[in-house]
Order: sequence, then C-alpha cells, then structure tokens
Amino acid sequence: MARRVQRALHPVNARLDEHLPIDHKLSQVYRVGAGLTGLLLVVFGILGLVNRIGFFDTGGDTVLALNTNGALSVLSICFGGLLIFGMVVGGTFASTLNIVLGVLFIASGFVNLALLDTGLNFLAFKIQNVLFSFVVGVMLMWFGMYGRVGSALPHDNPYWRARHPEQAAREDRARLAQGRLARPDTV
Repeated sequence: MARRVQRALHPVNARLDEHLPIDHKLSQVYRVGAGLTGLLLVVFGILGLVNRIGFFDTGGDTVLALNTNGALSVLSICFGGLLIFGMVVGGTFASTLNIVLGVLFIASGFVNLALLDTGLNFLAFKIQNVLFSFVVGVMLMWFGMYGRVGSALPHDNPYWRARHPEQAAREDRARLAQGRLARPDTV
C-alpha cells in the first residue's frame, strides 16, 4: 500500500527540480515567458494606480484599452511580481509557475465572464478584460509547457528522460558501448 501511495505522489520517480539542469536552454524560454508577462502586468497595474481609480470602482476607467480599478491594479502588480520572481529563479520553478498561473488566468476569465453584468463584478471586468485573461492564460501555459509536454520530445530532453528512466538508461549504455568501440583503448 505504501508503494502505491509513493507511486501516486511521484509517478516518474523524480522530483520536479531534478528534471531540468539549471543551465538548460529550456530555462531561457520559461524565464522569457514569465518575465515579459510579468512586466506587462506590472506596467498595467502601475498605470491603473497612477490614475487614482477607486479601489472597487466599476465606473469604466481604462488603462491600455482594458477596464480597471484599484483592486485589479493591485492584483496585476502582485501576479506580475510573482512572474518576475519566477523569471529570476528560472528552471522548472518558472515552468511550473507559468503553467499554474496560466490555468488561473483562464479560470479567472471564465469566472469574470459569468460575473460581467452582475453586482459581483468587483474587479470591473468587461469583455476585453476577459479576452485578455484568456490570451495571457494560454500564453503562460504555452511558455510553461514548451519542451516539457508533447508526444515528440527528443530523447535527450530532461523531461522525457525523467518519464522514461529505463529506456534512457538503455540508450546511455548503448551510447557508452558505441563510444568504446569507436576509439579502442591504447596502452
């Protein structure tokens, strides 16, 4: 029973931070995605706060063609700061953060779409905000999943190797044996 629980918690027998070496080229993709999106959100939030819009005002104030209020501006700065932190850390953390926040942005789009014409729309969303939330969510998920999810990952990809440890070990042994045959030992 304990083995089944262990397998459910760690299905590939590897922790997330072991999948990607710190200097791997995929880390740059995750960093760029988190950094650019974070910067966009921070700029949007700061411009919303500079306009001194009420915190829960739903009067239709716009910044960068999106409706906003003080609460949405503060949330944008917080999520943007979190993404910038992910950019600084990089690696699998940035990838996972991009995926999780991407899902949250898409969920936020659906929730706020349902709340558009109600009194519960305290973030002052309009349809352009919903569409922006969907686009940012998909973009973050794409950046987070790049090189991590797919049916045609190369066999030297650290995520493929973590999911297929037996086959990766066989390929390593074959490569090592082939290297020995190519250059015989000289004494």
